[in-house]
Amino acid sequence: MVDYKDEGNLEDEEVELFEHFHFNIDKGQTQIRIDKFLTDKIANATRNKLQQAIDAGHVLVNDKQVKSNYKIKPLDSIRIYLERPVMHTEVVPEDIPLNIVYEDESLMIVNKPAGMVVHPAHGNWTGTLVNALVYYFNQLPTMPGNTGRPGLVHRIDKDTSGLLVIAKTEDAMTHLAHQFFHHSIERTYIALVWGEPNEDQGTINAHVGRSAKDRRIVDTFPDGDQGKHAITHWKVLQRLRYVSLVQCNLETGRTHQIRAHMKHINHPLFNDAMYGGDKIRKGTQFSKYKSFVKNCFDMLPRQALHAKSLGFTHPVTGEKIYFESPLPEDFTAVVNKWENYVNYE
Repeated sequence: MVDYKDEGNLEDEEVELFEHFHFNIDKGQTQIRIDKFLTDKIANATRNKLQQAIDAGHVLVNDKQVKSNYKIKPLDSIRIYLERPVMHTEVVPEDIPLNIVYEDESLMIVNKPAGMVVHPAHGNWTGTLVNALVYYFNQLPTMPGNTGRPGLVHRIDKDTSGLLVIAKTEDAMTHLAHQFFHHSIERTYIALVWGEPNEDQGTINAHVGRSAKDRRIVDTFPDGDQGKHAITHWKVLQRLRYVSLVQCNLETGRTHQIRAHMKHINHPLFNDAMYGGDKIRKGTQFSKYKSFVKNCFDMLPRQALHAKSLGFTHPVTGEKIYFESPLPEDFTAVVNKWENYVNYE
């Protein structure tokens, strides 16, 4: 039997931070040290604990880190993040259609659409994949430490489309968690990235960890002095002059790994707002080109990333099984648009 403490919870879950408090400062607020202000506002919070949180970068003012002696100003926006989810563990069953690719007594493969959050969390307590799962199934297993996320052994981002495996039994969850921990799950992603890489394929070996400047994203640390070990193998599938269609295979599964790694090699994902891909990174200055790119952004209003395939050992039969998902319509439409543009420019 696998020890969940050794295997970890949801893959790389520990890097995630959760917003617990948000204060919008009034126009008439007098300037006061932020640690004192928060001590008065948050029940049972000591000034020392709040200073530690501020020093750790878990308190942001206008989305920027500050020091404990920062004096708040009128109209400031203060957000406090902690490394545990807000205590809201009841999952509301919702009749949300699921695109089920495969299902048996032990597990299920679903094709998640872009825009759907995987599990309930701050700001998204309903409308998630988990809300749909608990509607269709009375009992799903939950890994210790991940209350409110039944069936989940891994995740993909809200605006990433593609395949997820759901565990329907305790044994399946244990077995799948073991495979994720030992990186034996085969996962292929398709991404549209800015620019054309010099090589046809390569490997990115750079640690990733929470950014000190913006806690919503992760930074890369090529020297390995910070963050967590992360490896992404990539190869170019199609060159389209100003963008490229790229296949990425994960050796590790860190939060935002592909998004951060592709930015690290100066090829951020197309229309990835968090990692700088929502601006023109390659191409001309002509207004026609700018209009073309804007139209592409409108057609694909998210990062161009799709979880195309999953391969793993079935927890009961021991057989190797493999599943694929075609690119969704919005992704395909933008690739076709780029093909037409470069062919007839």
